[in-house]
Amino acid sequence: MKSKILLVGATGTIGTAVSEALTARGHEVLPASRSGEIRVDVGQPATLDAVFDTEPGIGHVVCCAGSGSLVPVDGGTDEEFVQGLHGKLLGQVFLLRHAIPRLPDGGSVTVTAGRIPETLRGSAFGVLTNVGLEAFVAAAARELPRGLRVNAVSPGWVSETLAALGEPDGGTPAAEVARCYVEAVESANLTGRTLTP
Repeated sequence: MKSKILLVGATGTIGTAVSEALTARGHEVLPASRSGEIRVDVGQPATLDAVFDTEPGIGHVVCCAGSGSLVPVDGGTDEEFVQGLHGKLLGQVFLLRHAIPRLPDGGSVTVTAGRIPETLRGSAFGVLTNVGLEAFVAAAARELPRGLRVNAVSPGWVSETLAALGEPDGGTPAAEVARCYVEAVESANLTGRTLTP
């Protein structure tokens, strides 16, 4: 069944690939970002409410946004940790909370976690946000009413991003990552799961 899908973070590498994949499947995609025509900022959940007020019929929300700095455990400031938690972890948690009363029965929210090499300095912070988000999704799925679903996609390095950084080898192509988001939206019995490309 084709749906109207709000795609948050639609202008990034993964978001662009997800938009293309969902559109190719016949879905109507509403591209949202912090600075686009449709504005949604995961750090400001009220922006999601505004979109639901002006765009009736949204059946699913997909979030490819959310960022946080890799702050080393022995460096940075407490404020940097809090800012990162708000931008990646809590922002997407709030996104789900605000979507629950607005989505129709059987609607879904798909959030983005991630995988970070453990050898990368600051990876402990990344693990905190990503694994925390995955655990939240698994637990929250059991509490959702009306057949609503929530899943996470946990990509690692994306090939196109590595190429832009001068590393032409490795990573997962964005189109392959996008297939996980399509599965999360279209699989009516899939909930509480983390999909890894």
